[in-house]
Amino acid sequence: MSHHRVWVYGDHINTDVIFPGKYTYTMKDPTQMASVALQDLDENFASQVQAGDVIVAGRNWGCGSSREQAVTALKYAGVRTLIAASFNGLYFRNCINQGVHPIVCPGLADTLQTGDSIEIDLDEHVIVANGNAYPIPTLSPTVRAILETGGLVNMLRERDWPMAEAT
Repeated sequence: MSHHRVWVYGDHINTDVIFPGKYTYTMKDPTQMASVALQDLDENFASQVQAGDVIVAGRNWGCGSSREQAVTALKYAGVRTLIAASFNGLYFRNCINQGVHPIVCPGLADTLQTGDSIEIDLDEHVIVANGNAYPIPTLSPTVRAILETGGLVNMLRERDWPMAEAT
């Protein structure tokens, strides 16, 4: 079981709020991308987030455009797990492709405040928060393998798939 500090946000947080669209085509450096993550939502996030912190959100996290920077900016900031009541489908897929674990857990955001601590046990498929256990979906063996290797591109590189080098 792993312990994590949480950042809590509400419903319908879109990709433009997660990674401001004005940087989409101009910013490529991971450190710079991390420095603007969630800047229009939470001015403290980028300067105070720590590796291993987890975002816990309401419904429809990652709605909006399909830009992968909305996942990679958080990954570069040290967030490797996102928990939400629900995710936009493309955002969910981008998380897996980038090696960021998306967990669907309705109601969890309603019980927490930023700075609280949670425990995540992937083997037991549970999150423990404020003394309560919240069941989480079981990952397929394929998705778990993708996440464990840091994302789909990393997995393909490990398997010497030629197209992985082109990205």
